Amino acid sequence: MRAANQIVAGVLQELQTMAAPGVATADLDAAVEARVLAAGATPAFKGYRGYPASLCASINDEVVHGIPSPRELVQGDIVSLDVGVLLEGFYGDSALTVAVGEISDEAETLLRVTEEALELGIAEVRVGSRVSDIGHAVQRHVEAQGLSVVREFVGHGIGSKLHEEPQIPNYGEPGRGPRLAEGMVLAIEPMVNVGKPAVRVLDDGWTAVTRDGSLSAHFEHTVAVTADGPEVLTRRSSDVSAVAAGSAAPAS
Repeated sequence: MRAANQIVAGVLQELQTMAAPGVATADLDAAVEARVLAAGATPAFKGYRGYPASLCASINDEVVHGIPSPRELVQGDIVSLDVGVLLEGFYGDSALTVAVGEISDEAETLLRVTEEALELGIAEVRVGSRVSDIGHAVQRHVEAQGLSVVREFVGHGIGSKLHEEPQIPNYGEPGRGPRLAEGMVLAIEPMVNVGKPAVRVLDDGWTAVTRDGSLSAHFEHTVAVTADGPEVLTRRSSDVSAVAAGSAAPAS
């Protein structure tokens, strides 16, 4: 699975620099598809349950599953970029939320806290821990900063299918759910709102937005459970702050 997930990591690293004022999310989607195919992989999202694109691009109050369109990014936006690939029978999946130019202090805080929450969740990935230990670490950090965790969407196991058991909520009490075993691979993905946690899905059947119109951020890594702790299969070289913090081991 390392190979599939490193393709995802490389594509997302490129998208970070491409997401700029005046760029349409449809252009980002085209770039994702071209780069994934050039790497010998298949876009995992396109056609999945009828989803029409290779990228999920969710802007501002859009939480997840935003469909790329001619809509252009503008200064001050934040945009969640979620990419999945299929390579030789195995899936990779990762997401990050990026700033488009200069953003508000509120948005800066949201992005920082959400990424920190992801790293704290990853730090709970060890043999013998419980699935709920991950979500508890995420929720505790997010709510301590006055933000809220989305309930309707959760992380998941990943492997020969894009979505496998176990489900990984980003909230809850510790010490519950299945025990983590060596060889399991998990997609951990906090979704965090500035306002209240409630979301709704738009008429397109995909795009989830915050009910109160507040900003939302989404970060995701695919993580293997190893005897030596978590191995982040989608770690990007641009993840310097996370790697330096030592909260999760970079992929080898």
